[in-house]
Amino acid sequence: MLSRRLNNVTPSFTIGISNKVSELKSKGIEVVNLSIGEPDFNVPDKAKNEAIKAINNNKTKYAMVSGIKELKNAIVEKLKNENNVHYDIDEIVVSNGAKHSITNTLIAILNPQDEVLIPKPYWVSYPEMIRLVDATPIFIDTDKNNNFKITPEQIQKNITAKTKMIFITNPSNPTGAIYTKEELKSIVDICLKNNIYILADEIYEKICYKDNFTSIASLSPEAKNITITINGFSKSAAMTGLRLGYSASNKSIAKAISTIQGHLVSHPSTISQWAGYGSLKYCKEDINNMVKIYKQKRDLAISILSKIKDLDFIYPQGAFYIFIDISKLKSKINYKNSFSIEFCNKLLENNKVAAVPGIAFGMDDFIRISYACSEENIIKGLNEIKNFIETL
Repeated sequence: MLSRRLNNVTPSFTIGISNKVSELKSKGIEVVNLSIGEPDFNVPDKAKNEAIKAINNNKTKYAMVSGIKELKNAIVEKLKNENNVHYDIDEIVVSNGAKHSITNTLIAILNPQDEVLIPKPYWVSYPEMIRLVDATPIFIDTDKNNNFKITPEQIQKNITAKTKMIFITNPSNPTGAIYTKEELKSIVDICLKNNIYILADEIYEKICYKDNFTSIASLSPEAKNITITINGFSKSAAMTGLRLGYSASNKSIAKAISTIQGHLVSHPSTISQWAGYGSLKYCKEDINNMVKIYKQKRDLAISILSKIKDLDFIYPQGAFYIFIDISKLKSKINYKNSFSIEFCNKLLENNKVAAVPGIAFGMDDFIRISYACSEENIIKGLNEIKNFIETL
């Protein structure tokens, strides 16, 4: 018999969409895929070179559980210079992707029945990760007029004696919204008053179109002490397949995370770690150029979307997604359970465009598209969405 934990876990909507796209492509059907959350760039050459050098120099043996010291030192330097937060090397744990860093954190901190606050919309895997460690996700409704950013008042209403942690995703997947320094300070204040940990998912921090990005841990020593910062290399350096992320936290949490990781997976691939080291040390210009191109693609997508009748959207300031409000079309789609799933299924079936249904993020009146694709696909995909809506 399988574990009872699986009874409460929902399969990934995004993987389900990818499977449908793959099935159509296997039949020779061309699909414009606006669903994928993956950079349309390759790993920068200088990062690749560090990985190749590591292979040629036989750096393929067991290493420190928490990561090779060269990479951890580079992360410490990055956090100090770019994020204005000072960590010691033993407060950094490198893991097999940011997902793994989050999972390690949840295992380290949460007990069964502890509650974790999750603002809606949320990234698809958060609730399932929490359930897998026998804790309870508590979903908080946010306001579209505030770009779905959580407020202290909304947090306060949902705090109970069981509340242990809150997830803050900044920049947001799926909305691309970014919190201001003042907004983050008010969140930290209420978390400090109520002894709540902050899991700060900052995986998209490099893909930011504002001048200033604020890391929560940089706000004060007290903020740093309750914050577990999650970051990685999948989005900033296009290293999705190399599976490399990291957490930065206080010493006791970092030690616990390292202990857990040592028993479960030992450590991340040494070769991936050397690629990550190369991206931090030598690829700043490549990353800046990537962000510049994403901004151009965002502007292109918005210029087209703004002209499509009956659609509204959150104006993204970061990441590479647009969260589109399709609620005005609800009366035109026959559906049984989920409006957004039916909308996306019909869009894929009729117009061969893949998008992610908003129910995956807890918001069934929305869909998410990604502009991490060619400009040709952005134009074609959005025009097909327009054509699809006109036929309803």
